[in-house]
Amino acid sequence: MRLRARGDHARPLASRALDHASFLQRCDRQPKHPDDTPPEPWRTRGAANGADVLALLAADYSTNPGALLDTYTVTTPTGGHHLYCRQPTDIQLGNSAGRLGWKIDTRGHGGYVVGAGSTTPTGHYRTHTTTPPQRLPDWITAILDTTPPGTANTALSGTTPDLRNVSAYTLAALAGEIDNVLAAVPGQRNDTLNRAAFALGQLIGAQLLDHNTAYDELVSAADRIGLPRAEAERTITSGLTAGTRHPRQRTA
Repeated sequence: MRLRARGDHARPLASRALDHASFLQRCDRQPKHPDDTPPEPWRTRGAANGADVLALLAADYSTNPGALLDTYTVTTPTGGHHLYCRQPTDIQLGNSAGRLGWKIDTRGHGGYVVGAGSTTPTGHYRTHTTTPPQRLPDWITAILDTTPPGTANTALSGTTPDLRNVSAYTLAALAGEIDNVLAAVPGQRNDTLNRAAFALGQLIGAQLLDHNTAYDELVSAADRIGLPRAEAERTITSGLTAGTRHPRQRTA
């Protein structure tokens, strides 16, 4: 647990890295701006948010669609859900943004999450279901596993970055910059995102942080505050690239 103070307010934020056995699905329930409408095929199928998309996917691929929701779940300040599951034993899934479906991000090996009990500028993260995390359904694993047939999963070979082994300094910096983005007010959101991307890019340049982890977390945070995905991705790419060219120097 850490306290991050701004002005006269202190906000607790319980942040941690996911280990090799943990997996998180993040489903948003509310639109972030007027143009935040479902793309096809979800619009035609009646989906209005990430929870609807996940339900449709479960109906398509699972013989027991309701079982997916019977796992440890955290409710986000905007009404979304974080569903925690156990990783498959034979592979280690990483992070994704939208690969499973519209408004669904996933966090796996080396990922970063905001835990229940945390407070951000948008509100509180609360435990919704206390059921222990269940095994990730095979059909979700199949969609998210990008390992070519006949090749070894890179996460198991040890090449995927693991935030458990990242210094407390780096993890605190990552959490702080994500918190900055979540706290940004209209009119300052894109600039705040750019500054956060630059700062994390400096850590990437110093080989203290993995690029994909920083990128995925910034994209997800930008989406949660309502920035259009294409605009956010351009800003993040630019900021990370610029920051990488100026690696951060740590003082002794």
